[in-house]
Order: sequence, then C-alpha cells, then structure tokens
Amino acid sequence: MSGPVTVGAISGARLTLGFDRFERLDLDRHQAVHGRLATPGLDEVSRLAEQVDLRGRGGAGFPFARKLAAVAARLDRGGDPLPEERRGRRVPAEDAVVVVNGAEGEPGSAKDRVLLTRAPHLVLDGAQIAAAALGTERVVVAVEDDGAARSVRAAIAERRLPARVVRLAERFVSGESGAVIRAVNGGTPIPPGVKVRASDAGVDGCPTLLSNTETFAQLAVLTSLGPDLYAAVGTPDEPGTTLLTVGGTRVIEAPLGTRLADVLASCDTPADQAVLVGGYHGQWLGPERVARAGLSRRGMRAVGGTVGAGIILPLPDGTCPLGEVTRIASYLAAQSAGQCGPCRLGLPDVVRALNALADGGGSVDDVRRAAGIGRGRGACSHPDGTARFVLSALEAFEADVETHRWGGSCGRPTFGVLPLPVPTGEESRVAIDWSRCDGHGLCAYLVPELIQLDRYGFPVVLGTDVPSWMERDVQRAVAMCPALALRITGGA
Repeated sequence: MSGPVTVGAISGARLTLGFDRFERLDLDRHQAVHGRLATPGLDEVSRLAEQVDLRGRGGAGFPFARKLAAVAARLDRGGDPLPEERRGRRVPAEDAVVVVNGAEGEPGSAKDRVLLTRAPHLVLDGAQIAAAALGTERVVVAVEDDGAARSVRAAIAERRLPARVVRLAERFVSGESGAVIRAVNGGTPIPPGVKVRASDAGVDGCPTLLSNTETFAQLAVLTSLGPDLYAAVGTPDEPGTTLLTVGGTRVIEAPLGTRLADVLASCDTPADQAVLVGGYHGQWLGPERVARAGLSRRGMRAVGGTVGAGIILPLPDGTCPLGEVTRIASYLAAQSAGQCGPCRLGLPDVVRALNALADGGGSVDDVRRAAGIGRGRGACSHPDGTARFVLSALEAFEADVETHRWGGSCGRPTFGVLPLPVPTGEESRVAIDWSRCDGHGLCAYLVPELIQLDRYGFPVVLGTDVPSWMERDVQRAVAMCPALALRITGGA
C-alpha cells in the first residue's frame, strides 16, 4: 500500500508515542519522547527478550532471544557456546550483521512503512541494541517504499550510524527472509530453493540477525521500559502491544489480547462480517468467530486464525466474496518465484478451480484438491500460505460458494475491495487471436502454467499477469505459434 494511512492507538501508545504531536520524530524529538539509546550486553538483552517472550512481528512469530543466541553461538569458535567467563559481554566479532527487514510486500500491510517514515529512530535504536550486544556495527535496513528509504537515510545521517539502506523490488515474496538476504547480497529478491539460516550464513556469508521492522522497535521499547513496565499491558503470556493494519489504510497499536471486535469498532467497522486475519497467507473468520477472537497467538488459535503480520481485512457487504478470493488467488499465483512445482503448476490450478467454481462449473472438492497437491513441498511458504487463504474462504463463505455452485453467480459484482498494488503499466498478459487460432496446442505444451487445452483441443488462458520468471517462455511461445494467434497484451 502506498496511499495515505491514519494511525491510532487503543489503551495508550508506545511504538506510536508522539505521533499525535509530530508527523515524524527526528533525533531530538525521538530522544525527548523515548529517551536516549541504551546498549545492554548480550546476556541482558537475551534475558529481557526471554522474560517477555518477545516474538518476531513479521508473521512467523519466532522467539527473538533464540535468533540472537543462534547468531552469538556462530560468532564464537565456529558455533560453540560462549565460555562462562565471556557470557554477558559483547562478542568481539566484526563480521556479524544485523538486518532490519522492512520489506512490506503484502498489499494489505502498512505498519512497517509507518514506523520507518514516522519513527525511524525507534527502529534504529532496536537495531543498534542488537548490534552492540553482538559486538558489531554492521546494520542494514531493507525497504521497498521510497518514502521509507528517504526517512531511514535521513535518520542514519542524523545519528552518524555506519548503516546502509538496501532497496527491494515490491513483490509479495520479497519479504521472505531468504529473499531479503539474497537482495542485500546483490541477487534477485526471491526465496532460495534450499533453506539456509541467516544465523549460519547471511549477508556476505556472515552470521546475520534478521528480523522485522516492528520487532526491532519493540526491542527498543522493551529496553527503555524494562520487562515489568513492558508487561503492564497485554496478556500474562503475551505481554506488550502490537501494530495492526486494518483495511489497508489504518494502523492501530493495541495491547496483545485485545478483542478483534474492539479493534474493528475503533475503526468504525462493523464486526458482523467476514474478516481476513493475517493477510493473504492468513485465514478468513466468519462473524461468529470474529466476535470471539482475541488478538494474540492463543486467542487466534482458539478460533482457527492467526495474528501473522497484523493484517486485518474486513470484507464489506455488496461485493462477491468468491470473486474477491479468486482475484487475490490470481495475484498470488502471478507473484510466485516459480522455483518449484507447487508454485509453477499448483497455484495456477488453484486459480482455474476457483474460476470454475465461481462460474458454476466446478466443485469445492476440485479447489481443495488443487490447493492440497503441493502443501508442505514448496521451496518457500508461498504455496502453503495461499492454500490456507483459499481453503479458509471455502468455509467462511460456504453459503456464497453454494450459490455459485448451483447458479453460476451470487448476483453481486466483484468490486475489488481487497487491496492490491496499483498497476505500473509494466504488467502483461497472454491473449488469443481467435480469428487465427487453429487449435495446434503448442502453446499449452510450452507454457502449461498459463495455458491448458479444453476437451476440443483449444487453448484456455489463465487470466493472470505473466510472472517475471515466465516472460522468456511466453515470448518463445508467441514466436513459435504456427498460426500466429498468440499475443502478449499490456506491458510498458
């Protein structure tokens, strides 16, 4: 998302403290609001993080103290534990790297952009706290948004920090940890096919501590307040606050455990509708579950949802739910890295099954079968996340799905209310000139991800943008079409 975003807080601000007075906190304002930077030693930082069970806020919820310990272990004698006499002291290892993952490729999220543009020093405080604990000054901030990049560069200059900003391409999978490391190392920002821990070999092959933007801001607040004050809000097992993006245009700071219905009410959004929690790799909740949901890991598990990266997308009445789900599934299929079968072939099959269901010619079982083929076998979490999104929609919108299945339509248009990136003009699609097509079928052989044959042998084109990794294959198919019927439409 790149449009205007409003910011609010429920039960007091922490990460967003000062936002009611200042559009952006420069270094002087930041220090007046949050105090000066403190850099406790490794043991103290680990103890603080463990005491409040600080978790990553990028979606996976991995314990921060375990990430820190993994990097520290790799820095000393090839990964052996630190000897007792050196515990609690800074580790003298110049090669450690701290990476702030500010890649916010998901269209429904804006919280990290808000932090980086309005409170960049809070994020940099957290990064410096972690870096000092690991005995390094190497800090990298990876961002996608132009405004965020300018804000962070200005903040780095203000505090004379030896850090650098790396720009990432705005893609859904760019924020995956392996993709970020590859981008910082000068490669293409896509997930690696083989899982490599950043703590083992990250930036320049060095042990790397990589975590989400909000996570570092939370570390700064925790260090400033101390564990007792930090835990004064939230739940006993999940203390503190979290940032939520509601509807793609509102960022709300709320204590963990806050009722989802209360968050929606603070945004003047009725709670009697289906809500997507956790973003496009998350799950749909029907109104009954929305009423019972609490915004914590435990509260969301109880209703079959997830907090994820804090994305909350209500679906208003009037638009076709199945049409909206199909629209997002098409986007997710085109955003894959194309490195494995579940992405290359599985996700397009999910889109085809959804399209058939929406037209009344398919079945729920077809969608379930397509979504389940590649689960657990992808090169990254993208196929599993997309399957979770689609399968939860079948349950949340069961009545609408049945209407489509029997009537071919629910009678409502698809307004496109779920956020997607604004087109850049560089997107392209495959089209068929039917006055020329003779049904040779070569195109389906060359690009089966986008084209399949119907029972008469004529091509059926998947209505998604051409993924960047398929551009060369599509151009080859166009050039080889015997009837010169294949076209590429759009594009810069």
